[in-house]
Amino acid sequence: MIAIVVASHGKFSEGVLQSSRMIFGDQEKVQAVTFMPNEGPDDLTKKFKDALATFDKDDQVLFLIDLFGGSPFNVASRIVAENLDKYALITGLNLPMLLEAYTVRDKPVSEIVSHLEETARAGVKHLELTAF
Repeated sequence: MIAIVVASHGKFSEGVLQSSRMIFGDQEKVQAVTFMPNEGPDDLTKKFKDALATFDKDDQVLFLIDLFGGSPFNVASRIVAENLDKYALITGLNLPMLLEAYTVRDKPVSEIVSHLEETARAGVKHLELTAF
């Protein structure tokens, strides 16, 4: 089973994780990491390492990050770069992406990245109203 780290600026990661639990129930090996205004990269690095320490050493890990180029992305990308054989990172975190990640956790992390990108895009919809 792939382990998942959900990370964001502020408490968004905790909120989307809570929402996912309401829909999908509690999930094993899922951790939220927050990056708060008073913190720096060293704080964030420690939080990622603490989250990873809750998983088994041989687990594949999927990082779902809120924003490309932000501090959570920058710190997580360094961790992933050191573990390319078993870690992957996707930005643009949204609830449909996280829920879909739960359904494909039995596949290798390298096989699910493009699928989750498509799921995240498909989760963006708009309501079209026609005039009567």
